[in-house]
Amino acid sequence: MTVQTPQPLPFGSRPYDRVAFDRRELGIILGLYGRMVATGEWRDYAISSLRDAAIFSVFRRTAEVPLYRIEKHPKLRMRQGMYALIGPDGQVLRRGHDLALVLRFLERKLFRAIE
Repeated sequence: MTVQTPQPLPFGSRPYDRVAFDRRELGIILGLYGRMVATGEWRDYAISSLRDAAIFSVFRRTAEVPLYRIEKHPKLRMRQGMYALIGPDGQVLRRGHDLALVLRFLERKLFRAIE
């Protein structure tokens, strides 16, 4: 049996250097996600925590490109707002300082007229 000493992490790659959604933000996002799954619009999601952004991607089917991406960029907090809703073609649909207001764009799709 050989004993190996743990290797130190490279400079600047500490695990807490990544941006992530907090519990309140995830509660808002997953609440909307649950309602959209119940209507059959969405079926899968992915969460990415990068160095400068956190991304929540929503898919209609697993093998497709994301329908929407909900992004959090803390560096834009004092400018345009750190939350952005991005469409499937990469176009920014909504941007703002409040996540609930940004996601209100998607909640309009929940209410449909019944004939």
